[in-house]
Amino acid sequence: MSNWAGKTPTASEWRDILEKHAAWLSGKAGGSRADLSRANLSRANLSGANLSRANLSRADLCGANLSGANLYGADLSGADLYGANLSGANMSRADMSRAKNAALAIAQTRILPEGDLIVWKKCHNGVLVKLLIPASAKRSHAFGRKCRAEYADVLEVIGAEVGVSDGAGYGPRTEYRIGQRVTPDSWDDNWIEECSHGIHFFITRAEAEAWQ
Repeated sequence: MSNWAGKTPTASEWRDILEKHAAWLSGKAGGSRADLSRANLSRANLSGANLSRANLSRADLCGANLSGANLYGADLSGADLYGANLSGANMSRADMSRAKNAALAIAQTRILPEGDLIVWKKCHNGVLVKLLIPASAKRSHAFGRKCRAEYADVLEVIGAEVGVSDGAGYGPRTEYRIGQRVTPDSWDDNWIEECSHGIHFFITRAEAEAWQ
């Protein structure tokens, strides 16, 4: 059982936990994985914290602020997420099996509406592509703002005649031409995977333009 079971770390203890966890992630001497299983983290401010692969199983995270936190591969099994703020958190590969009150916390991060959707994508050399995601196309996003779609229709290409994307390791080189429907090599239904197979896009032009 974790040394933090039923306990709440103080501010200084949090700093020590996160510093040792960062060292552990980097493989440095003196590092140790953050083991906060069964800890009382109710209303804790963990905004932006790097808790990748941390053990938060059965922790009380009611009302905790996890916005922007890195929870990649973290163990959240059995944790209580009632009222937790997960907006912008990286939840890729996180284990949320048997997590309590997770539905509302997740629902509050949903940003994609149903129906036809006009969106934006940034391709190589700063070329912008305006896309239509048809109502029939599956779409998803994890806990951030980057989204994926099953397919898309190209409405406009700004900055070149053709927009080119290499798939960022999740598919072959793709060209975007006005009037064409673009379909990826495959589609990943796992919504928690932000960077996976599908047509990647942002809802707003400003976010696409800022994407690096």
